[in-house]
Amino acid sequence: MTQLRTLHEAPTLLIPDQVLLPAGPQTSHAVLVADGRIAAVGPVDVVAAEAPADVVRIDLPGRLLMPGFVDAHHHLTQSFGKSLVFGEPSEIFQRVWVPMEKHMDAEAVEVATQLAAWESLRGGFTTVADAGTRAGVDVSAIADVTSAVGLRCVLGVICNDLGGGGRSNDLAEVVAAAERHLSRWDAEELIHPSLAISIPEAASDDGLVAITSLAREAGVTFQTHLNEHLVAVERSLVATGDRPLERLARLGALGPELLAAHATLLTPREIRLLAEAGGSISYNPVASSWKGNSVAPALLMHELGMRVGLGTDGTRSDAFRLLDAAETAQRLTWGMDVGDSSSGGGWTWLEQGTRGGADAVGLAGRVGEIAAGAYADLLVVDLDVPEFVPSWDVSWELVRIGNRDQIESVIVGGRLRLEGGWPVDWDGQALLERAREVADRVVSNSSITLIDPSATVHREAWLNQR
Repeated sequence: MTQLRTLHEAPTLLIPDQVLLPAGPQTSHAVLVADGRIAAVGPVDVVAAEAPADVVRIDLPGRLLMPGFVDAHHHLTQSFGKSLVFGEPSEIFQRVWVPMEKHMDAEAVEVATQLAAWESLRGGFTTVADAGTRAGVDVSAIADVTSAVGLRCVLGVICNDLGGGGRSNDLAEVVAAAERHLSRWDAEELIHPSLAISIPEAASDDGLVAITSLAREAGVTFQTHLNEHLVAVERSLVATGDRPLERLARLGALGPELLAAHATLLTPREIRLLAEAGGSISYNPVASSWKGNSVAPALLMHELGMRVGLGTDGTRSDAFRLLDAAETAQRLTWGMDVGDSSSGGGWTWLEQGTRGGADAVGLAGRVGEIAAGAYADLLVVDLDVPEFVPSWDVSWELVRIGNRDQIESVIVGGRLRLEGGWPVDWDGQALLERAREVADRVVSNSSITLIDPSATVHREAWLNQR
């Protein structure tokens, strides 16, 4: 789709075979893109009649035009380590992420972030929520890279004031840094600030109240890892006498600004508290599969009207596989027990990956849907493939058999960013070569501790024990 390379230069009328709207796929529709946003969407004749005289028309036969996916929970600077943690038990942050990120200098952060941002775009994600980095660099390093690559980023800055068993940072300084973070991105089109505390136990009571209040007043998300593992719940009980979510509620720090990553192991009372407070969760089914103790009750939360998005947790930035994992995890943990063979009807997971994710990360109406006024963050998906012929239910088909290879073009802010999975305005091959070198340096110098051996060593040990 090389004609899309000039999309940002003039108002453009996109006419695909189908357009994915909130109500479902629609035929004979067009989308008008101008100045980085969706100017109009509707029947072809109506939108064409309203288009300016200098509009450029691009027909997209055999294609679906859909909103870009939203990754509601990511760690962009951890891309060097994602394939180190297969088979590892929970709480790998202590043995992998903390040691690795401590050894990441400015070059490493730049390369790791660029690699992760490209992978996200390749997988169909046009927006990611980054939960903050432990690397000792200013978060502008992440903002600069994601903006250059063309990935929209809800950028978290970590606001912990506890660590190592005691006070680690002066709270007044933490709050001042958070306020600076909120005010510094006005000129950055693709950066949306957010505040984060790694886990509730990493902040004092005063710290939780101050940071959540600041996020609420500023109208931005407050990100934290909530009930990711059983040990996290027990650690909170020992340290504070409360389970993590109960502590937030007791302090008045539980509100609509909350974006709770994982949110597994919730009691019925905690689900009620979260629903009443209007907070959102990032349902991370692949993370549960790879290293979790439980699966979030995402379908129940959806039925209760709660705000739910889908997140990768930096595991695998493939949006279609994430949709499949989201539906499969709910079917295996809840649906099969009660004979619910639909488990959300397909559309639930497609919506949570798009509009639901946008709401969860604080960008409702601006991303995750094709609607007038929203950012032109779009995917051109090839439907003229064996997997989609014949096609009877596109929404279900996207969830169950959609494939990253079908994404022909990725558009963010009305500008073509990837074509056939590769960047159109920078050298992807050069990045891959550089990433191999930098990752080898960082990982080899980090005191990473792995418990599970590589697949080859695991197989050899298995054979020796037979």
